Formats: sequence, C-alpha cells, structure tokens
Amino acid sequence: MPIENGDTVTFEYIGRFDDGSVFDTSRETVATEEGLDESQPDRSYEPLTVEIGNGRIIDGLDEALRGLSEGDQTTAVIQPEEAYGEWSDEHVQGYDEADFRNMVGGELPEVGTRLRTQDGSVARITDIDAGTVTVDFNHELAGETLEFEVEIVEVR
Repeated sequence: MPIENGDTVTFEYIGRFDDGSVFDTSRETVATEEGLDESQPDRSYEPLTVEIGNGRIIDGLDEALRGLSEGDQTTAVIQPEEAYGEWSDEHVQGYDEADFRNMVGGELPEVGTRLRTQDGSVARITDIDAGTVTVDFNHELAGETLEFEVEIVEVR
C-alpha cells in the first residue's frame, strides 16, 4: 500500500551533505562510523516515526516518502527551499552587549555558543565586537542541499 497523506510511517535514514558527509542518521552503526555519537552521547538511534503531512519533517522528505511502500528504499536529494530554506542575512541580528547579557541571564556566552530561543529554535553567536553581539538565527542546515537515504520499516 503506497504511503499517502495521514499515514504513520516508520523509517530508517541517513542524511548527507553534497560532499557525502553524514550529518544525521537513525542507524547507530553509521553514527559510530561517522563519529556522530561522540557529539551526542545520550542520543538513542532508532527509526523515526512520523505522520505524513503533519509538518514534523521537512517538506522535501515528506514528499519523497509519498508513494513508497513498506520495505522500499530510496535516496532523495532535497534542495534548500524544500528543507531548511536559503541562508539569509535577514536572520542575523546584532544586539547591544549589555542588553544581550540581560536577555541571557548575565553571562556573555562565547562565539560559537548555541542558544535555544523562546520559540524552541536554535541560534548561534557568530561575533562579539565593539559592544555588539551578533546572533545567527538561520537554521544550521539553511542553504544546504541534503541527501537522504531512506528505508521504509512500517506503514500504518
């Protein structure tokens, strides 16, 4: 039975950048081979279960799963506009250092620090210079073409 909108799908995946390097996976063996498990030691690697069409996964992957069936394997190349969007200067903001310290509880984080915003997204401090803190609110995968190797485990 082909996957369609509203189906609950469980699948294994390996996510790669254009250069073939792995940025995410559900397979623990791949995570270990690629060194991903070192950066996320408490993460459990298991198949992902989602409802198709509910917005839990990026649009391009959601679309790539439609029409597949249990046991199918595919590789989907997803352009930025169907993934995390293009990187944009509009999502980079500068803050007065004193004001920023107040927002984050007094301590000034270092360049490279990732911060969770009130809406749950992640931002990264990219520069601290002359009393200004620059924060990049672009998703870390914005502007990237992504490749997903997928195996459908179950469809309900």
